[in-house]
Amino acid sequence: MTGIIHFETFLLTGILLNLTPGNDAIYILTKSIGQGKNAGIVSALGIGTGCLVHTILAAFGLSLIIAQSILLFNIIKYAGAVYLLYMGYKMLVDSSKLAMNQAVMSENIDYWKIYRDGIITNVLNPKVALFFIAFLPQFIDPNLKNTTIPFLALGTTFVTTGTIWCLILAFFASAFFTKLKNNPKIANYINKICGFALIGLGIKVALADQK
Repeated sequence: MTGIIHFETFLLTGILLNLTPGNDAIYILTKSIGQGKNAGIVSALGIGTGCLVHTILAAFGLSLIIAQSILLFNIIKYAGAVYLLYMGYKMLVDSSKLAMNQAVMSENIDYWKIYRDGIITNVLNPKVALFFIAFLPQFIDPNLKNTTIPFLALGTTFVTTGTIWCLILAFFASAFFTKLKNNPKIANYINKICGFALIGLGIKVALADQK
């Protein structure tokens, strides 16, 4: 592919990186376990969309601004952390029991909100922006003057493999939930556990540095 070097190495490395547990995986797992398979799928698509936004920002050099500005990095970081803390708090104070029937569950879930939250939590994670501008250039011809197309091609490839893995996570996590749903005692605490997981994720994002 024009402007791209060592594509096979990039593809293998990207897949291995996608398999590494991270913030996105935690978010998808909490949604899949707490709200079912469809919620997990939608959250994975939201995360994928957020990664596409980072790809576009990196392709046009906008991510460099985040990398070079400590103030902007911290603003984005703390905004993302607060959003995760808020979502975790909402799950902790939710007094409703989990729906045992998937059809009933689907009627009571705002999938657009889950999709939107996936985008926001990913876009407001400056570490993702730093990753894209550090990782993708390694596989672009250094003699190339216009790197926009190679950036977009590599980013889209990475996002595609990552989304596939996220969808697999969603299916497996929801299957795990299905086995637990017959135990009312455990089911009543799932939202609380997922809430604490999101709060922990928010704290992790808040403590992240620019290095």
